[in-house]
Amino acid sequence: MKTYDLFIGTYTDGDSEGIYKMTFNANNGDLMDEVLAAKLPSPSFLAISHNQKNLYAVQETADYDSIGGGITSYAIENRELTLLNSKGSGGAHPCHVAVSNDGQIAVSNYSGGNLAIFDLVEDGSLGEHQLIEHNTADTTKTAHVHKSHFNEDGLFVADLGLSALKRYDKQPYGWVPAHQNTIEMGKGAGPRHFEFSKNREYLYVLNELNASISVLKRDDEGSYNQIEVQATLPKDFEGENACADIHLSNDGRFLYSSNRGENTIVIFEITRETGKLSLVGRTSVNGDWPRNFTLDPTGNYLLVANQRSNNITVYKRDVEKGTLSFLKEKKLPSPVCLVFVK
Repeated sequence: MKTYDLFIGTYTDGDSEGIYKMTFNANNGDLMDEVLAAKLPSPSFLAISHNQKNLYAVQETADYDSIGGGITSYAIENRELTLLNSKGSGGAHPCHVAVSNDGQIAVSNYSGGNLAIFDLVEDGSLGEHQLIEHNTADTTKTAHVHKSHFNEDGLFVADLGLSALKRYDKQPYGWVPAHQNTIEMGKGAGPRHFEFSKNREYLYVLNELNASISVLKRDDEGSYNQIEVQATLPKDFEGENACADIHLSNDGRFLYSSNRGENTIVIFEITRETGKLSLVGRTSVNGDWPRNFTLDPTGNYLLVANQRSNNITVYKRDVEKGTLSFLKEKKLPSPVCLVFVK
């Protein structure tokens, strides 16, 4: 039996107490052996280090300290979490954490409108940090930093409030604005999460507010330019909706995104020659208000965290067609983030 540990981040304003762990059976899609892995206030987003030895969890609150929320580091030892340390995130309501491959993490403070970049100590615990402010005096917009991502081209940051992606380069004295520091997504778009193709030629940005995916292509100078926008909702949809998460399949052939409101996972196929998207279909999440979702390490399953219906739904994925077939659900209070230890 091939199994993987799955850690689940939650909101703790109801029955949840923090971070949970389950065992995922990759032979049949079962979720088993639920345990409370760590008590923590609203660990709404989690990230695993590249060496699989540490887990980082935001505390999406405004009262960790006098400034805002918190970030907590754990060691993963014998399939359990051991607390290393916690620090203030430098802003209110941290909602995302990204891990670099050279000893740093970046924490997105949504209400704080800033980004905290922490140095990591050898054991994975949190060291000193640099704070990058997105709220400036020359704008009427209010920054809401939502996601960051480290890669060979620097640090990319989605800001829903500014409706733009920001780019930073690493220098010996810290992170500074990079070439094409601002990538505009357009008024009212609200970029939330994004994904790069493996060769970084294409960038796919999920816009929460206008329910769209922007496709951008990198040019010879390293700038990203929009080549396509695809809607995540059908034209006849009426009612509240807010896009949440976006992921590429491991082979780069399919793109998935979640709609909170329509309560679907939308499936697109990627045209290899152009990077553009064609709609495959949409699948009900069999729950309410899907937040983060993830593909399992085998790529054969997709799991969805449904916040309001208090369940995790499991789908079998057709790796050739990209389509999803509902298998089963697991009840859990206010699940919002799913991360596998590989």
